[in-house]
Amino acid sequence: MPQNEYRNLIGGQWLPAQSGKTFSNVNPADHSDIVGQFPASGPEDVADAVAAAKKAFTTWRLVPAPKRAEILYRAGRILQERKEQYAQDMTREMGKVLAEARGDVQEAIDEAYYVAGEGRRLFGKTTPSELQNKFAMSVRMPVGVVGLITPWNFPMAIPSWKSFPALVGGNTCVIKPATDTPLSVYNLVQALVDAGLPPGVMNIVCGGGSSVGNALVEHPDIRAISFTGSSEVGSRVAQRAAANFKPVSLEMGGKNAQIVLDDANLELALDGALWGAFGTTGQRCTATSRILLQKGIAAEFTQKLVERARKLKIGNGLDESVEVGPQVNHGQIETSKKYVEIATGEGAKLLCGGHALTDGEFGKGTFFEPTIVGGVTKCMRIAREEVFGPVVALIEFDTFEQGIEIANSIDFGLSSALYTKDLNRAFAAIRDLEAGITYINAPTIGAEVHLPFGGVKQTGNGHREGSEAIEFFTTWKAVYVDYSDKLQRAQIDNAE
Repeated sequence: MPQNEYRNLIGGQWLPAQSGKTFSNVNPADHSDIVGQFPASGPEDVADAVAAAKKAFTTWRLVPAPKRAEILYRAGRILQERKEQYAQDMTREMGKVLAEARGDVQEAIDEAYYVAGEGRRLFGKTTPSELQNKFAMSVRMPVGVVGLITPWNFPMAIPSWKSFPALVGGNTCVIKPATDTPLSVYNLVQALVDAGLPPGVMNIVCGGGSSVGNALVEHPDIRAISFTGSSEVGSRVAQRAAANFKPVSLEMGGKNAQIVLDDANLELALDGALWGAFGTTGQRCTATSRILLQKGIAAEFTQKLVERARKLKIGNGLDESVEVGPQVNHGQIETSKKYVEIATGEGAKLLCGGHALTDGEFGKGTFFEPTIVGGVTKCMRIAREEVFGPVVALIEFDTFEQGIEIANSIDFGLSSALYTKDLNRAFAAIRDLEAGITYINAPTIGAEVHLPFGGVKQTGNGHREGSEAIEFFTTWKAVYVDYSDKLQRAQIDNAE
């Protein structure tokens, strides 16, 4: 097949979509740069991939977990060797600046090494039985064939968060990459294949959510679904899966607040706000969408933040001097424009940015200015709804308690940050902020693979990725061994 033409991976074979249809993967910084052609698959391709995964499961589940882990360790080494190549590919297809793309690949490397260690730590429990001559324990078992639906903003890191724990747990996988960024998933899986992963254990089916995603969720042989995306789509995934009693792990939206108190180190808080709001062009579920400013520092902080935001260099992320890359597609640009219009229509003040960039080289891609909206109140839509772009809202408050109340007054609860030198308030915020992640004197973005990742309210459904992902991808089995050589009836024969 041509160099830039990619196919589905099903049972160890690279196959076109049965429909023969493809779609283009386009560089969002330069639409003339076609990264590759990918299969526009349908339910029939999903069915083949699930069948291949089901067949592979019969032998993969019997491979000792430490041996499964060795493959992940080798994959981590391969990813390390290919880090620069894969980062360049990611910047071309997703747009994030090259330094961030390297960080995305590095997170997959970290995940490989971390999960490889878990291959010798899939611990169960032993416990005394209430009866004589009886042994009791619990062990972890693989779920079976799992479906993985991944987003475009972290196109290698998030697939690694899902696939590596699933694999070390003894499951086989069918993954649907985001249509905006499929190449990074191909690169990740290629590293696994080259590390010795057997055919059929990991399968890729490319295509849209309505054709591939729904088919994955509804397939009777898919035993569990791990989904990262919007809360709206996640709700539909959960409802479809519930009809078949299928467990689902949902990682969804955020509307994350950085709270800055009067006693904060303002320069540090400014650094955090700039990185949190405009890193990855604001296209993170953990992005700083709201900056809550105590009134004593609000004017100074606002002035300095606007000055620094206006100086950010925007452009093609392959240019090492660029600080803010493009948005991933035209739809995201339209969303950013819409929310700026909504905010100003509700009485907020546009302090900088607010427009798509179309002149010169910007006209080749989908660029939006770093945007700051001031005079926002907690009831405005810009303060409550996820934008997923380089748009941040500034909200002022009087007391620490009011700042916490505003931060919690939304439907999401992923990440949060507090800047202060007051240790007592820091610990009160850790206790009181309704979020799965709280940072003290650090921005809302960033995660380490050996900690739990996820949120509350409409951000998630209680499961966590990171250190706790294996909990989702394994099930518990209780085991009783009675060596008394007689019938023992637990609570009946154990009664006084």
